[in-house]
Amino acid sequence: MELGTVISTLEGPSTTDFSFVVSNNKVRKGHFVQSETEEGLLIGAVTDITRANRYFERAESIAEYERGGESLSKNFPTTDWEYIVANVRVLGVYSEGHLLRSTFPAAPGAKVSIADDKLLKGILGFDENGMLLGQLENHKIDVKVSLNRLLQKHFAVLAMSGAGKSYLASVLIEELLERKPEQGRVAVVVVDVHGEYTGFKSSPEYSSKTTVFEGRKIRIGLGKVSPQILGEFLPQLSSAQKRDIDSVLLALRQEKKSKNELFDLDDLVEKVGSSSMKETTKAPLLATLSSLKALRIFSKSDNPSVYELAQPGRLSVIDLSNIDNMRKKQLLVAYFARKLFTARKKSRIPPFILLIEESHNFAKEKASKQDMLSKSIVEKIAREGRKFGASIGLISQRPVQLSTTALSQANTHIIMRVTNPYDIKHIGEGCEALDESMLKSISTLRVGEALLIGEAVNFPVFVKIRSRKSKKSTKGEEIDVLARKFEELREKKKADVEAFI
Repeated sequence: MELGTVISTLEGPSTTDFSFVVSNNKVRKGHFVQSETEEGLLIGAVTDITRANRYFERAESIAEYERGGESLSKNFPTTDWEYIVANVRVLGVYSEGHLLRSTFPAAPGAKVSIADDKLLKGILGFDENGMLLGQLENHKIDVKVSLNRLLQKHFAVLAMSGAGKSYLASVLIEELLERKPEQGRVAVVVVDVHGEYTGFKSSPEYSSKTTVFEGRKIRIGLGKVSPQILGEFLPQLSSAQKRDIDSVLLALRQEKKSKNELFDLDDLVEKVGSSSMKETTKAPLLATLSSLKALRIFSKSDNPSVYELAQPGRLSVIDLSNIDNMRKKQLLVAYFARKLFTARKKSRIPPFILLIEESHNFAKEKASKQDMLSKSIVEKIAREGRKFGASIGLISQRPVQLSTTALSQANTHIIMRVTNPYDIKHIGEGCEALDESMLKSISTLRVGEALLIGEAVNFPVFVKIRSRKSKKSTKGEEIDVLARKFEELREKKKADVEAFI
């Protein structure tokens, strides 16, 4: 499809940009285009479109003329003087099966046409056997991204509340669960803060592959907690206090091991109480351990075990929606993330993807170690995970608050609508491939549209996310639906009481 003709401007054509006058009004911002040059087929993306008309250039003249009740368009051939110009960012020159750097500009007068679909798939780096995220905006091309390119170096989903982060994450999970053993299946573990992924359990296609672990029933087996991990759980302790509790923990472990018994936090508290350490050390230790005990998450064994959490081709949802205590949530995430990573390094579990909803609450940039217990392990997996097949997916509505270390290791960003100027600036600083035009587009994206940029694709692309197959959790329903259900339930209870009487 021919779209227009390359024109001369004050800035170009150059090796990086060119403009063309539009002859086909079907051209849209985001379209990929091509034009023949001496080097080969020049490929570019439309970054902006402007519309002009000589008759309407001077505002004072138009206002004066139409003040008399006359219409300029009725009395003059204004449509004959209208023209549209599209600006294009050059991606490269396609020659002999490769996309090369452009070293010679497009020629003024050269024709511009829509980019060939088959050619475009290869240029953008789509994988025919990859994960289907949706359709390329303005083109009828499926966006299929390589599993390795997306997960190997981690990814982040960034968007404001209600823009479709969880919807997109659900689409990604569906693609992972539908993979066959011969394609290579990973374990999917989701830290679900709002219960948005529990709908997978009630979806016929995925229920047999999904296990939901309720936050209230999750337990940390103290016998599996090393002195190092216990020290991280209690960052407020001094070095001397940590040494004392380490020796008590090791002694208790040896004692119970000789009897082939398990132990819990009550046993540790009793052991500290009966130890010979100084009272000045013992009292604050017992107070600190009591604060841990109040969380009611420690037991004699892990529930679930790391082997239950990570299974090939299965989804494990850690549902923290019924837990309000932020410290409790962070302790659970810190412990099980560390267990998963350690087990993966020893090849005891399959490669996994750990998806963390509201990740800025678990790896906040400006927070003390005492207030952010899970930050260090999130950053550690982000830095080292790719060497061992441990991938992390960060989902956040406040990227400006998210750990810079963790975010910088996420080499693919999937950005949906963001309107906060501080978040947009932060995203722009973290993504070198984002130009000014794309940055401006982030705030105008509609629900279900995303900008995919980074390792997973060769060039930034706008994607219309496909429809999900799994059921949406009732916790994500709209407020009018929830209000109606509440009243219906109340009326039913009232009717049942009256019938009983």
